[in-house]
Amino acid sequence: MMNVFSRLAGGILAAAALAAAAKFCSALIPYELISAGVFAMLIGMMLHPLAERFGFCREGIAFTSKKILKGSIVLMGITLSFSQVLEVGKFSLIVMCFTLTAAFGFGNLFGRMFGMNWKLSNLISAGTGICGGSAIAAISPTIDADDSDIAYAISATFLFDIVMVILFPIMGRAAGMSDMGFGLWAGTAVNDTSSVVAAGYAFSDLAGQFSTIVKLTRTLSIVPIVILFAYINERVKAKAAGTAGGRIQVSVRRIFPWFILLFLGMVAVRSLLDAMAAAGVWGMSAAGVGGFAAVLSSLSKFGMVMALGAIGLKTDFKNVAKSGFIPMLHGFIISALVVIVSFGAQAMLGQL
Repeated sequence: MMNVFSRLAGGILAAAALAAAAKFCSALIPYELISAGVFAMLIGMMLHPLAERFGFCREGIAFTSKKILKGSIVLMGITLSFSQVLEVGKFSLIVMCFTLTAAFGFGNLFGRMFGMNWKLSNLISAGTGICGGSAIAAISPTIDADDSDIAYAISATFLFDIVMVILFPIMGRAAGMSDMGFGLWAGTAVNDTSSVVAAGYAFSDLAGQFSTIVKLTRTLSIVPIVILFAYINERVKAKAAGTAGGRIQVSVRRIFPWFILLFLGMVAVRSLLDAMAAAGVWGMSAAGVGGFAAVLSSLSKFGMVMALGAIGLKTDFKNVAKSGFIPMLHGFIISALVVIVSFGAQAMLGQL
């Protein structure tokens, strides 16, 4: 146990220091238009060469960027009730049908126009339509994607996310969007979970909560999409071999985002605590439950900023620059179309 802690401590402490500095920088900006998460990512990328030099930090940085981010989202569940989840979820499913159709439909269309292979174009579409690097990582082994395709796809979606994290809150305020409307828009149009969190909380705390709930709902689409592409890849390989035989096994258990269930478990705990407070069980009060939830919410948001900083520390601009222009253009077009389609679908539903 101590050995594991010693390996992770350096990276975790570095991410915590970076998060504290990012929160300080964000507080200096009027209305905190640039969130602490954005500052953490940008400062982290500037410090990437330093992080690479000190190898003892790598494991802790990787742990923070993945485990602490998911743990922070799970912890955030204590601030929400099932009624909020259901209220946001029912609209997000409708909007998601439009955005996923746009991502994969236009993705394949422009992929053919640009002469890209179907694996690369669909990896970019998956990263844009579902959840950035997580979707790309889940789908790539299923379709036997090359490492270069994976690098291109992640780079194309990541760069657009950096831009959107900054521009989304500005555009949302200019459009006069409500907290719920902006959360739905960011949750269905921004790619990666970390970027959704950054954009949502840059608008408001409530929008951050809504956007994260929507993003979690959107993440669930990984499962059917992975299974679909396993079938498509099987057909392509069978056609190339001149036979209809052979099957590819897909482990739903391996790709399913289990932290979503833990998040819902925390929502259940909050719902139970609210019910107990309303009934006066053990002298509990609504104010007491709210105060307890506020403390955990603060820890959750700080953990998210830490994770965003860790992601920045892992990102090398040189590798991103080598990804090429065409995949970047493809990713930009598809991401922009998803943003427009999501906004249009919400306008149609009257949820702006």
